[in-house]
Order: sequence, then C-alpha cells, then structure tokens
Amino acid sequence: MAEQKEIMSGTTRSRLLGSKTLRWALGIPAALVLILFLTSYLFDEPLRRTMEKNINRDLKGYSVRLPKLHVQLIGLSLTLKGLTIRQQAHPEPPVAYFPFLKTSIHWREILSGRLVAEFRLDKPELNINLQQLRNEAASKVSLKERGWQRALEDIVPLKINSLKINDASIAYIDQDPKRPLVLSHLNLQASNIRNISLPDKVYPSSFHLETVIFNSGHGTIDGKANFLSEPLPAIKAAMQLDKIPIDYFKPMFARSSFSVSGGVLSASGDVEYAPKVKIAHLKDLTIQGMKIDYIHTKKTTAAEKESAAVVAKTARKLSNKADVLISADELRLTECNLGFVNQAAGKPYRVFLTDTDFRLSNFSNHFSRGPAKVLLNGKFMGNGGTKVTGVFRPEKKGPDLDLYAKIDTTQLTSMNELLRSYADFDVSAGTFSLVTELHVKDDAVSGYLKPFFKNMSVYDRRKDRNKSLSHQVYEMMVGGAAMLLENRSRQQVATKVDISGSLEKPETSSWQIIVELVKNAFFKAILPSFEREVSGAGKR
Repeated sequence: MAEQKEIMSGTTRSRLLGSKTLRWALGIPAALVLILFLTSYLFDEPLRRTMEKNINRDLKGYSVRLPKLHVQLIGLSLTLKGLTIRQQAHPEPPVAYFPFLKTSIHWREILSGRLVAEFRLDKPELNINLQQLRNEAASKVSLKERGWQRALEDIVPLKINSLKINDASIAYIDQDPKRPLVLSHLNLQASNIRNISLPDKVYPSSFHLETVIFNSGHGTIDGKANFLSEPLPAIKAAMQLDKIPIDYFKPMFARSSFSVSGGVLSASGDVEYAPKVKIAHLKDLTIQGMKIDYIHTKKTTAAEKESAAVVAKTARKLSNKADVLISADELRLTECNLGFVNQAAGKPYRVFLTDTDFRLSNFSNHFSRGPAKVLLNGKFMGNGGTKVTGVFRPEKKGPDLDLYAKIDTTQLTSMNELLRSYADFDVSAGTFSLVTELHVKDDAVSGYLKPFFKNMSVYDRRKDRNKSLSHQVYEMMVGGAAMLLENRSRQQVATKVDISGSLEKPETSSWQIIVELVKNAFFKAILPSFEREVSGAGKR
C-alpha cells in the first residue's frame, strides 16, 4: 500500500513538473510575442518622424507628409498610412496619395539565401495635371536627380522582389478639370523582379496589369521582363484594349490642330523592347464612329512644316533598321467622318468624307515584309461615292507608292464653300466627279488628275440678286464658259492635269507628298479653262 502511494506521489509530481514545463514552454514565447507586439508601437513615432524627414531631405521639388507608420517586429514588416506627395510648385492636387503601403521580407526567398522585400499598395491615387507636367519639363533638375531612388530606399532598405498594387487610380487633367483621363481599378502584379528564380531566362520576371480606362474601356497587359537589364528594363508583353472612348483625348488633340468628337477604339498587339531588339506589332486597331477635322490656320503653317519634317526624318531613320521592327496587320476606321478645315483661306471652308471605311494592312518599316495596302470607301462631301486604293512600300530611297482614287457624282452645291474660297463663285446645280492616278518612286512622281463637272449651273438670278452687279456678271461669265466647254454628248466639263517630275524635297513623307500633290493638282485643274475665259472679269 505504501509502495502504491509512493508511485502515485511520483506520478503526481511528474505531472505537475510536466504541466509547469508546458506552461513555461508556451508562456515564454507568448510573452516574447506580446513584448515584441507592444515594443513595435514604441518605434512607430520616432521612425515616422525620421522617415518623413529623410524622404523630404532626399526629394527635390517635392514634399512628403507621412501621418502614420507602424513597425511590426513579428514578421518584420513596415506599414505606411496616408503617405502624400506634393509638387512644391503646384501642390494641388497631390501628385500621389498612398492610403496603405506595406513592405515586408519576402520569406520564401530566404530559402534561396536572398534577403529581398515584398511591396504592396492598396488603393493608391496618382494625380497629374498639365501645369505640373510643364513645370517638370521646364525644371533644370533631371528626373534622375530628383531623388526618387533614395526616397524609395528610405522606405524600403531591401531590394524589391515582389510588387502588388490593388485597385489603383491614375488621373490626368489636361485643360478641362471636368474631363480627366482616368485609369481606375488598376491592378498590377510583378514577381521575381530581382531575377532570383530562372536567372538564365531572357525574361525571368512576369507581370500582369489590368485596368478600367475612362469609365467604359478596359485594358490588359501580360508579359515577361528583365527588370535588371541595362541601361533600361527589357520587356516582352501582349496588350489588349477594348472600347476606349476617344472623346477624352479632345484637349490633347486640339494642341495638334485636330478637332475630335465621338469614337471608340479597340486594339491588340505585342511589344518587345530590349537592348538589342525593339519590336512593336499591332495585330489590329479599329476606331469606330469618330469625327475628326484637321484645322489649318495661318498660325499653324510653320508648325505643320516642322512637324512634317520631323515625321519624315523619323520615318527615314527607322526604315529597314535592323534592330527595329514596327508593323501592323490591320488598321481600320469605320463609320468615321474625316475632314480638313482651312481657316487660312480668304473664305474658310471644310472638305470631308462621311461614312468612311478605311483599311491599312500589312504596314511595316521593313521592305522584306512586302507592301502595305490601303483601301478607302466613303462619301465625298457627304454624297459623292469615293473609292481609294493604294500600295505603299517601305521607304528605302525615299517614298515609294501607287495610288488610285475615284470620286463619283458629288453634288456641286455641297462644294460651294470651296468654290467661293478658290474661284469666288458658287453654284446652284450640277455634279462633280474625279479620277486620279499617282505613282512615286526613286524621288520622281508621275500620274494625272482629271475632274468632271456635269450640268453645272453657276448663276441663279433669285439666289444671287443681293450680290454686287460686278459679281453677278462674273458668275454669268463663268456659267457661260462652262456651257461653251461642255461635252455636248455627255453635258460635262472635263479637264486633265498631268503630274510628273522629280520631288523637290525627296525627304518628305509619303502622306505629305500625297496631300500636297493632290491638293495642288486639284485646284489647278478644278476650273482652269474658266480662268482663261473670264480673265479680266470684275472681282468683288
């Protein structure tokens, strides 16, 4: 019995000892966790002040406000709340606002022997306006000298290996604050930024971005990258854009003499940019329902020539360049209204195509990929059936193209603004048609342009009774000349202008050549015989 009691007593002591050991085993770590948790808060305010001070010291032209910071010693993470960045020259709106920014050790890479960081941002907001951009452009301090790299190192002393952005918003205000360009609900994930995994791959990192564009559009980018490539990161990515409203770009187009309204854009393609290769491949781009006018004024003449020279020089530089490939399988405009407004003329006018269906296929800057083909259908001045076909070859020794166009049975009354501007009269009836053929090769041009005028009535006594007597006489003489020149069997006036010779400026771009040649030939041919017949007639 005594032995049994002694055994029970030993068992009890063992249980008590085991219980105490367990409590200590559990209690000590719990106490340490509690101490670390409470101690974390002791570091918050001193670290917040130091970090805010250091960031503001490193940044030039910008200031930072950091109201809250929390250090988590358990897990070794740092969380910033309410970080706001302002441009000192234009502090409103803030350039950036980060409600929640967290950085921590990327524990998975510890097994690889690398100490790197994970970076996470929730609902960041970036706001940029035209004033801020212009101030940045005018600054003598380069972007590299702004101190952004040092400021980031103040926040994250470790190299970032994983980046995650959730529900970001990026807004750009050009001139109208009521029409900002906004990318919303933007999500971005990038992994293996430091090339720890798959270091032998050309593009070892991966990233994915998706966003809502201007409220109704959507965009995605999926790609691979080498973010450590020098001198710039190398990327290879596929892009998809859907239902992007073009109207939002109206203020920016206006600075380039374009007036735009309506229209929706969709596109897909891929891009590769690396030190030894630069590829931009557009699989398809479609713009539907856009109205766009190019507005020419006396003030824009010099800028137009300068822009055309830059475009031509760039095209020549990129043409057949070995490490640069720019291509597009198909560009298409559907249900568009394309116009040219001349406000520099004595009497302004607009010429335009409606119901335009334009297709450009197999476009490339490399001769080996074959010619690009153009097909355009529309209605000249809203009523004259129009068809244009063309072949464009990548420029090796200058522009190389063939172009054919036909305009059929345009009502002349729709061209009265044009006639008043260039011939100082208008018409009350008649139709206009045109055929043209144009070839440019080896810095030489050849072809012809032939307009037809049928059943043209120039002078209308009731319509023109308020005009001056001399102008009424002028219009009667023009009308009489038209009657004398009519082909009696077809009741039409026809004039042909041959186009031939060498290009005065071989470095000019193909599109500029087409516009200038057709414009000059058209106005030279439109009523040359009338000018001879009415030479010396009174003008207003």
